[in-house]
Amino acid sequence: MRTMNTPRLFACIAALAITAAGCETVQTTNAGAVGVDRKQQMAVPTETINQGAAEAYEAELKVAREKGVLNTDKAQLARVTTIAKRIVSATPVFRPDAAAWNWQFNVQKTKELNAYCMPGGRIMVYSGLIETLDLSDAELATVLAHEIAHALREHTRERVSRAYAQQLVLSGAAAVTGVSEGAANIANMVAEVTFQLPFSREQESEADQIGLELMARAGYDPRAALTLWNKMAAAETSSPPKFLSTHPAPKERIHDIEKNLPRVLPLYAKRN
Repeated sequence: MRTMNTPRLFACIAALAITAAGCETVQTTNAGAVGVDRKQQMAVPTETINQGAAEAYEAELKVAREKGVLNTDKAQLARVTTIAKRIVSATPVFRPDAAAWNWQFNVQKTKELNAYCMPGGRIMVYSGLIETLDLSDAELATVLAHEIAHALREHTRERVSRAYAQQLVLSGAAAVTGVSEGAANIANMVAEVTFQLPFSREQESEADQIGLELMARAGYDPRAALTLWNKMAAAETSSPPKFLSTHPAPKERIHDIEKNLPRVLPLYAKRN
């Protein structure tokens, strides 16, 4: 008889816990030309995650304002906003409701190489990412499209749902009770997923694929993804940027991007 290893057993128990917690199977986005069609298991409502994200994002903005590092370079903010809005204009291909989200665009002055898009379209770009890597518009579009793709696919909601399942397994609490008690801590969990816990390799691959299509449809050359990740690889060699702490190795990512470029280059060609 073949026994199940511990990680796999834990995953199975976690899946059962999610189901007990009122899990639903959803298709968060259309497949697009890149063909991302995985269905996801969610145990936490979108509205709850978005509320938590709003609180977590405002907390970050408050700290940045108090430190005097929020949107200090107006030209840089305008550049990020212009590129991000072009990408947002392409999001209805994957989910029609995204165009109506309350999108927010901010830049934090710091040497760190990082960027994120919290659920509901709350974007932050760290100036160090732009300046240290000397990003072109298309390279910056690669980063923004990737992070926006995470929001479209509701990867944070999926990650929080899995975290709930793990809590239920470890605590042995009743599923419904566990979820209701944890709801008050959603903002903390969203922040933890954003800044500390890595997305899965599967989620990162989806964000790469959708991001490539978004930037191509927005009129940015998707081949810039290759130059971006080559720059990231060089930065990783000298001093690993925080941005890479939650991402696969650049060389692995470059290989996967090369495989997906033929799907999106025709979309870019139509715009140029």
